Amino acid sequence: MFVQEEKIFAGKVLKVHVCTMEGTEWLEEVTEDTTIEKLKEKCLKHYVHGSLEDPKTLTHHKLIHAATERILTESKTVAEENLKDKDCLLLIKKRPPLAPPKMADISSEEKKKQENKAPDKEAILKATANLSTRNTDRTVTQHNIRDFQTELRKILVSLIEVAQKLLAMNPDAVELFKKANAMLDEDDEDRVDETALQQLTEMGFPESRAVKALRLNHMSVTQAMEWLIEHVDDPTVDTPLPGQDTPGAAAAAAPAPVPVPAPAPAPGLSATVLGARARLSSQASIEEAKQDELTEIFKRIRRKREFRPDSRAVIALMEMGFDEKEVVDALRVNNNQQDAACEWLLGDRKPTPEDLDKGIDTNSPLFQAILENPVVQLGLTNPKTLLAFEDMLENPLNSTQWMNDPETGPVMLQISRIFQTLNRT
Repeated sequence: MFVQEEKIFAGKVLKVHVCTMEGTEWLEEVTEDTTIEKLKEKCLKHYVHGSLEDPKTLTHHKLIHAATERILTESKTVAEENLKDKDCLLLIKKRPPLAPPKMADISSEEKKKQENKAPDKEAILKATANLSTRNTDRTVTQHNIRDFQTELRKILVSLIEVAQKLLAMNPDAVELFKKANAMLDEDDEDRVDETALQQLTEMGFPESRAVKALRLNHMSVTQAMEWLIEHVDDPTVDTPLPGQDTPGAAAAAAPAPVPVPAPAPAPGLSATVLGARARLSSQASIEEAKQDELTEIFKRIRRKREFRPDSRAVIALMEMGFDEKEVVDALRVNNNQQDAACEWLLGDRKPTPEDLDKGIDTNSPLFQAILENPVVQLGLTNPKTLLAFEDMLENPLNSTQWMNDPETGPVMLQISRIFQTLNRT
């Protein structure tokens, strides 16, 4: 009996399930030493029912192990691919490579790009050669496109004057401002931007250090993070900041009303007239004393909210050769932004620090629209709104806190909306 040599030395015979994308399924017998390429050829012969007339058919198909979803390497054997008896294989067609674009398509795309290309200077001059020239005032055009941050400062200056007048007319004005002054002390001590604090604590900084860094750096996350990194080995980093003056001490510092002696009665005047004069004189003295007390409270509020330049920016700019006063003015004009302050110092230095104290034209449509807004009108009678305006005027970085405040936030939102609406029109 004659037996083929390959049958004598053949390895273990496995039966594998083969499936196609069309749903055809059959069992294929294969030995362990058969290559994946031979197995794929056998599968294709069974699939196409005969010989492979097109040699590309073999290269356009691949076998995939269904359980592990991996493509079988054609140069390896069944044993090397670790195929087992009754494993399931997928015979699928490879995706054809993308056909290269035709020359006609390339030319059409280039033509489309040329059509959509912006005109160059020569094309513009050629197209506008026959148009009459007009002298346009570019200064006016640029002035109309106003920046909100620049205009906001002018708006705040004018609104502070209005708020002071409204609050001074209140019979309880002195008590209101004493309460506001106490609120200011409490805010300075307790108010911390929760969002900024969360960002620093999520970076791994202790909460007490993060709070201290934020207070020292006007609630700026970037500057507070730099401060924390610089003072990580400082033994005094956890030392609490010195306490603020208590509201009671601030109230005690206020001057007491000075009694004004009543004028001596003139001969021949009736007691009624004398009494009326005495009452008017007493009322005038009380009003004068109240105004003096309000003035002192306003001064204390302004001193607490005065501009505080960034110490690192001051040092960096002074090292460039600028005087300290010039540096402080530059940082005040540019909201403590070091790069912008440097450009201001090297440029024409406009606007000047004096320009910052100028308010908006009170007869302008923008200011009139702001004053006519009911939310703004109500907010101007709240001492906290005046404090917010004062704070944002000298420390613009604190504006985010006041925007998130339930009492002052709606007022700032209305001012922003009115500005954006009128600026577009």
